[in-house]
Amino acid sequence: MRVRRSLTCALGGVLLALTSVSTVTATATPSAADPCGFYETSSDAYYNHCTSDGSRVVIKVEVALAPDYERCVGPGTTWLGSASKIQGAYYVGRTC
Repeated sequence: MRVRRSLTCALGGVLLALTSVSTVTATATPSAADPCGFYETSSDAYYNHCTSDGSRVVIKVEVALAPDYERCVGPGTTWLGSASKIQGAYYVGRTC
């Protein structure tokens, strides 16, 4: 009885570990290539609206040494400007 219980626990632990590793790998790969939300390259700032329903959302763009502004963006990646001027961007909670 003890052997069966130990074997069952060990097998369950291995399956849990394998499932966790495959889940992390599957979710990390797409986001590394094209992350959702605000991101920068060495020269440009972008906002990637990740959606499968085609919605358009309002984001607030934070600008260095200038007033912040709101912008409506659709699915996919939107160029916001130079990375030296754009400090960040985030979803404000409404559609447009």
